[in-house]
Order: sequence, then C-alpha cells, then structure tokens
Amino acid sequence: MSDAKFGPAGACERSAAEKIKSTEKLIEWIAANGLTAFEYQCGRGVMVKEPKARLFKQKAEECGIKLSIHAPYFISLASPEEEKRLNSIRYIFESAQAADWMGADRIVVHPGGLGKKSREEATALAKETLAAAQRHLDEQGLGHIHICPEVMGKINQLGNLTEVLDFCTLDERILPCVDFGHLNSRLQGQMDYGRALNEIENTLGIDRLRHMHIHFSKIEYTAGGEKKHLTFADEMYGPQFEPLMEELVKRDMSPTVICESAGTQTDDAKTMKNYYDAIK
Repeated sequence: MSDAKFGPAGACERSAAEKIKSTEKLIEWIAANGLTAFEYQCGRGVMVKEPKARLFKQKAEECGIKLSIHAPYFISLASPEEEKRLNSIRYIFESAQAADWMGADRIVVHPGGLGKKSREEATALAKETLAAAQRHLDEQGLGHIHICPEVMGKINQLGNLTEVLDFCTLDERILPCVDFGHLNSRLQGQMDYGRALNEIENTLGIDRLRHMHIHFSKIEYTAGGEKKHLTFADEMYGPQFEPLMEELVKRDMSPTVICESAGTQTDDAKTMKNYYDAIK
C-alpha cells in the first residue's frame, strides 16, 4: 500500500504561540505532531543560503519529513514582458537550487496572469517559458527537481486544471500541483474529485497521478473565484477533505498533501492524515 505524506505550508499560529522560531525546530515540531511533510515558503523570494538549507535537509532526514518548496509568487510564465519571463526562469532555478540543497524533490510554481492575452495564447507562451526553465534546470544539473505548476483559484488567472495538465505534458518530470480549494473556487463549489483525478490520469498517466502534489484548504470564493483561505472549522465553504482521502486510498496514490489553512494548517493537516490512516 502506498503512503501519502501530510504536512503544513509554513509556520502555523500554534507553532508561533509555542515560540518555534527556526525552521530546524519547526521541522522537529511538525514531526512531533505526527506529520510527514513540510512546504518551505519562498513566496517573497529565495532568501535561504546553502549552509542553512543543508541543515534543513539533515533535520528533515532525521525526522522523516518530506520537504518541498513554494517558489516566489511573482513568477509570471505568460508575461508580455520578456524580462519578466526571464526573471521567472531565474526564480524557478533559484527555487530548484534551494530544493536540491534541502533534499526536497519538488517546487510549486504559480503560473501567473493572462497578460491581456486569450487563455490559449497565454497557455502557449507559458509553455515556452516553462520549457526554457526545464532546459535551464537540466543544464545546471537540477533536472531531478520536479517543477509543479499549481492550479490557481481566481478564474481570470492562468492555471485551471486543464491548463496545468497541458503544462505537464511538456516533460514527464513535471508534476501537477492541484490545489483542490482553488479548483473548488473556480468551479463555484461544484468540484468532483473523481472527475478531476480521472482527468489527471487520462492526461498524464497513472504514475504522475499517484505522485502528484496536492494543496488543500477550505476557501471562501466569489463569482471571480478564490477570495480567502479558511480553516476546517468553517462550515459554509468547501471543499470537504474526506472524499479526497477516500479517493487517495481507493486509487493507491502516494502524493504529498500540503495543508494551507489560514493559521491552523498543522492541525488541519493532522486531521486529514488521521482520517487517511483510519480508512487505509
């Protein structure tokens, strides 16, 4: 039986209250809370230096924690400005370099906006940028780091599920990061896990389905899609995590599942893991 990995994105309110300040201590704390993954946040730029990153690797290996990195938010794969596209390739490289130091095998990448283009034109340009980024990683000896383009939550952003899967067809090493809270927001609460997972398998095959990257939280949405991340305590918005856990078990999947709840991400990740373990 395959094993999914569960953990939080960044530090949560409870770790802050317990004065867990360093990432090494946070990794220990996450493991002590019974979790098996952690997503290191580089949303505002890749600031971590090699010695520190190697310390994280050592600590994660000691604690049985699988690391991933969230690449900078200002990546824009389809920007009309060439300089911004070239910078996006650099941010992907810097994230992959940090991931390699850390012993992480994947980086999550926001595709960015449409840049006043049609969805088709933006997707084509984004694929060119992503292909160039993959070539650069290969040239730099970082081809083993999986780029994971993320399904985005706002309808006017690039990165619906079909577009993300199209990005992944560029290279078999590219894995989708499916944020089911984002997907639910795009679909105005009408998400169907089975349909989404079937689309991933039909486009990319069973192996990439099994090893995909998942983000999960309940998210408030409007007609335009995502509005704000919530906690599992919210009863108005979805999605519900239980049907997803049941699909992971049924399909013998072993993804990394990162919880992005608003401040309760460690506890909510544990809630998912407990349910998954119970039904497995």
